[in-house]
Amino acid sequence: MHITPMVWIITCLVILGLFVFDFFAHVRTPHAPTLRESGFWSAVYIGIAVLFGLFVIWQWGAGYGGEYFAGYVTEKALSVDNLFVFVIIMSSFAVPREYQQKVLLIGIVMALVLRGIFIAVGAAAINTYSWVFYLFGFFLVYTAIKLVKDHGHEAEEEEKRENRMVSIVRRFVPTTEEYDGDKLVTKIDGKRFVTPLLLALIAIGFTDILFALDSIPAIYGLTQEPYIVFTANAFALMGLRQLYFLIGGLLERLVYLSYGLSVILAFIGVKLVLHALHENTLPFINGGEHVAVPEVSIALSLTVIIGVLVVTTVASLIKTRGEQNQSTSA
Repeated sequence: MHITPMVWIITCLVILGLFVFDFFAHVRTPHAPTLRESGFWSAVYIGIAVLFGLFVIWQWGAGYGGEYFAGYVTEKALSVDNLFVFVIIMSSFAVPREYQQKVLLIGIVMALVLRGIFIAVGAAAINTYSWVFYLFGFFLVYTAIKLVKDHGHEAEEEEKRENRMVSIVRRFVPTTEEYDGDKLVTKIDGKRFVTPLLLALIAIGFTDILFALDSIPAIYGLTQEPYIVFTANAFALMGLRQLYFLIGGLLERLVYLSYGLSVILAFIGVKLVLHALHENTLPFINGGEHVAVPEVSIALSLTVIIGVLVVTTVASLIKTRGEQNQSTSA
């Protein structure tokens, strides 16, 4: 897949333009978005992502198009799981609903920048050392196991991280407990103070780093094309702000989502290890020669990813609906 510098520049400008539009059209004036507004713009951004995928198929072929869609669906699912943590952060800092949009949009832009750095580093590492796929694969399997072990304790783990982060910030920077509109920094008696809004933004930025450590190896297990990795991440993050307000209440009902994501990450981890064996150059494995192992096709990957997400979503909704019916009858 040959991507010219001009294509990269145009792609980045279009993505930047969409974020600038989002800020001036929806975030600049603080307000709590309605379900109708959130639903409409969520659909718009998903539609843009699908159209881009069709453009990839038209321009570079169905193989790369399949890699993009598999990466996009995986990153979108991981992003939805991230919304659980965003809800916890917003609640712990008591961020007023009308200011949450600003925190989310800036946090999403930060996430995209951080992921861009990780993508560049990952591409350079893969091109230089083929054994990096072993590290990515084992890390994803470890992450999958950790997701299962930590299920149900996400709030406690996030609060511990926040407390450590906030205590470090407050040690070096004067902070205030009061909000001053949507300002990140305010003045009290002529002295500058950091508001809780900036603390919430720092917490989301720190969390984004942890999310990137999971998501970048996951998508590199589906494609080795940096352009597809970047665009799939960018379009998955777009509309995440609207999705936050649209399915905020639904998040509590997706009780099995973490299990589904752990299955997907473990599957991609195994896929990466198989690919690493196929491209093996490590002297202590098969004498440094390639190992004849089956490789997982992108069609099978896409089928597994979508299938697992459908099953876990349906199972979650059935379980929570049953619990609601029991509580109502009681």
